[in-house]
Amino acid sequence: MNKLIIVCLLAAITTACQTKPGTTSQHQTETKSLFNGEDLSGWHMDVPAMDDDPAVNEPFIVRDGMLVSLGTPGGHLITDDQYRDYRLEVEYRFAGEPGNCGIIVHATTPRALYDMFPQSIEVQMMHENAGDFWCIVEDISVPDMASRRGPKEEWGITEGKKRRIKNLTDDSENPVGEWNTMVVECLNDEVKVWVNGDMVNHGFDATATEGQIALQAEGSEVEFRKVDLTPISELSKDSAFN
Repeated sequence: MNKLIIVCLLAAITTACQTKPGTTSQHQTETKSLFNGEDLSGWHMDVPAMDDDPAVNEPFIVRDGMLVSLGTPGGHLITDDQYRDYRLEVEYRFAGEPGNCGIIVHATTPRALYDMFPQSIEVQMMHENAGDFWCIVEDISVPDMASRRGPKEEWGITEGKKRRIKNLTDDSENPVGEWNTMVVECLNDEVKVWVNGDMVNHGFDATATEGQIALQAEGSEVEFRKVDLTPISELSKDSAFN
């Protein structure tokens, strides 16, 4: 009888210690959704056109359980909280015409560029350019910088400078109307981006490592059905980018 109890206890301990593929490890904080499917709790809008005319239609709404960027007027939907060391997974699609949008990470000072964009690093979602980096009063490096950013003397992080860093592949997106999955992992001074399972960019030596997260309204309607964030804890950092 005692042997049976010991065997059962050992089996229970073994089961409890196992982590199934795709689940969060015991050293990693549980994934949380930044969008509850009902309203925009936890977010706030920064839309310059609404400064002097509160009657202007808000460019971010919830429709049919999805977070929707209507594209106009231009602006940003920004998290109330700040984050560092995390994995962000977003499912999105251009339901109608292909167009432009982006995910902003490490956002701080609002309207730091062109009186519109917050100081940050943008992960581009523009159709056929998903995964580009845009430097917005912050900077980041990648391998082969000259071929992907242009002549070094023209690089910069403010108006008129070469702020775009091209992604590694432009064929990872699904056709317009189909859902795409973009994963952005920010750890220390690195940012990695996957689109539909393909790694499309890897930056390092970023000049910012924390801040708010934002979604853009930049001319095109985009639907989001998932915006999930998983913090990366100290104990799991060594394997976060494997």
